Amino acid sequence: MSQPDLISIVITTYNRSDALIAVLQGLAAQDDRGFEVVVADDGSTPEHQQAIHRAAETLGLQTHHVWHPDVGFTASRVRNLGVSVAQGGYLVFMDGDCVPETDFVRRHRHLRETACLVNGSRVLLSPALTKAVLNGSAQVFGRSVWYWLGRWWAKDANKLTGLLRLPDLTWRKRPGFRWRGIRSCNMGVWRSDFEAVNGFDESFVGWGHEDADFVLRLHNHGVVRKNGYCATEVFHLWHPESSRLQESANADRVRERQNTLQSQADRGYRECRLDGEIQISSWG
Repeated sequence: MSQPDLISIVITTYNRSDALIAVLQGLAAQDDRGFEVVVADDGSTPEHQQAIHRAAETLGLQTHHVWHPDVGFTASRVRNLGVSVAQGGYLVFMDGDCVPETDFVRRHRHLRETACLVNGSRVLLSPALTKAVLNGSAQVFGRSVWYWLGRWWAKDANKLTGLLRLPDLTWRKRPGFRWRGIRSCNMGVWRSDFEAVNGFDESFVGWGHEDADFVLRLHNHGVVRKNGYCATEVFHLWHPESSRLQESANADRVRERQNTLQSQADRGYRECRLDGEIQISSWG
């Protein structure tokens, strides 16, 4: 049974434990402690899994780690698996290379609203600053205005929205479906709405647009998109672009669904099963 006031942070990761550790450090510094962490692991090697375990234990985070074998980019499936072990009534999805500011959980809690999806945004970091974060010589959460002005001037950050905190007013709500700006690396949704649309559609494989499909189906279900801009920004660590061979096919499927009222995933959360190949561990 889910806990209504608990927020479950579901973080996707794959063979990048150094980046994930930076994310976990940001979560350990949160000023709202009413959350749990679910690491949704898309098939990382044992070495990366062990590094995640050590970090979670050291940081004292309430953490669940769900892992399935590496069969390629299957973000939809691993997110559904993550939700299957989550306990919270509200879900916040993150990517394992997006470091949160210290008020990230509190801001998501403040912006959540019945029948709304909160779509956050990100500040892109340079390769140089990313390297410093990963080797432990720099920390990007809890920093001053002057620090970020310096990083922006040095082109280590692409914008300064991580400094701003705008109020929760009606302009945040965006009626209708808009593809632009959908970010599953920073997205909050009620568990009841997630389950109502059958979660992410696992028939989307390869990189791209499974998040747009999810938002479209939530829209068809009556959930309004709410902008988390200048409230819930995360700091996105640089990495080379993933293979996008499947992107056009996935995009075409979303475009086709825009002409329908489909709200249910073809193969989603209800079809997600914890079988013998899936590993689950918990700490905290």
